Amino acid sequence: MGCMLSQLAAKFAFFPPSPPTYQIKKGDNGKLTVVSSSSMPAPVADDPSLDVLLIDTKRGNKIVAFYLKNPYARLTVLYSHGNAADLGQLYDLFVQLKVNLRVNLMGYDYSGYGASTGKPSESNTYADIEAVYQCLQTEYGISQEDLILYGQSVGSGPTLHLAAKLPRLRGVVLHSGILSGLRVLCHVKFNFCFDIYQNIKKIQKVKCPVLVIHGTEDDVVNWLHGNGLWKMAREPYEPLWIKGGGHCNLELYPDYILHLCKFIYEMENTTTAIWLKRIRESLGLPTRSNTNSSAQGDRCCKIKICQPKCLKCPKPRCGKCFRWPKSLCCWKPCNCCWKPECRLSCCCCCFCFKCSEWRCCVGIHKGVNGKQEG
Repeated sequence: MGCMLSQLAAKFAFFPPSPPTYQIKKGDNGKLTVVSSSSMPAPVADDPSLDVLLIDTKRGNKIVAFYLKNPYARLTVLYSHGNAADLGQLYDLFVQLKVNLRVNLMGYDYSGYGASTGKPSESNTYADIEAVYQCLQTEYGISQEDLILYGQSVGSGPTLHLAAKLPRLRGVVLHSGILSGLRVLCHVKFNFCFDIYQNIKKIQKVKCPVLVIHGTEDDVVNWLHGNGLWKMAREPYEPLWIKGGGHCNLELYPDYILHLCKFIYEMENTTTAIWLKRIRESLGLPTRSNTNSSAQGDRCCKIKICQPKCLKCPKPRCGKCFRWPKSLCCWKPCNCCWKPECRLSCCCCCFCFKCSEWRCCVGIHKGVNGKQEG
């Protein structure tokens, strides 16, 4: 029953442009090129920075991807677009993002969108983004440490699906993202088995910084979705709430590109120490810290047995010298032995056989063979 409901929900969730705005063909040199439909202009055929790819997925579909190279890029953006759009409509936006953000950009069409084969479904989009990520690794040598996932609207589903599996990902951008498919239609507070794109669960597994961008006047995906995703993120980045912004026009606001540039710049300049700390945390390893100085102050004779602070609160004595302080008050340790600070008048002193020093209430005296001088 749940599977049937999921298929029914998918029919109402995906609206690929019909007919597609582009087609692909193989040129004389064996490279794939883009051919426009009658209604939309095609990407520039002789653009040397554009690679047109046809990628096989594990579910038997072939999906189209555009890879735009920037020679000055340090990071790569994997862009999952929204509903009712395909790569032919998004090419101009990809070029602007590539130039303004100074990144490489990979965009792809889901199964059943554009010139990609198959039918659109939730599980197909998961297989699509996994195949594109594998292509980035094998064909272009892009590691997850240098990758930012970008999901717009429905694209937030496959984006968070992949982000939850990559512990060393550089960052995630959620543009008009959704909490779940059912929550777009009605404000439910529970999870149902037939709900699709349950981002409300996956956002909590993402270990990298998450930037949320949402319009306050979005009448398709309410602003509360973006706000909820931002609050549940483990490492939320400063969000961008575009006042008056709708669902499909956020790119027209100046704050959009400015905030994205700021995010990309900070992700580029994240120090190696911070990344190593995140990796250790993701693997469940203890964080390294410089505890040598504090450890020496709390140990006796530089071994891992704590010194007693006071005779009234006895603790295990030093395993190296087996001595107790002879004063009746608290004492301060030294690096080589126990040297109690006597605050009461006494006639007994402590002698250290390691440094040949006597310590008593009148000061420190040198001695030989246990005999005090002066």
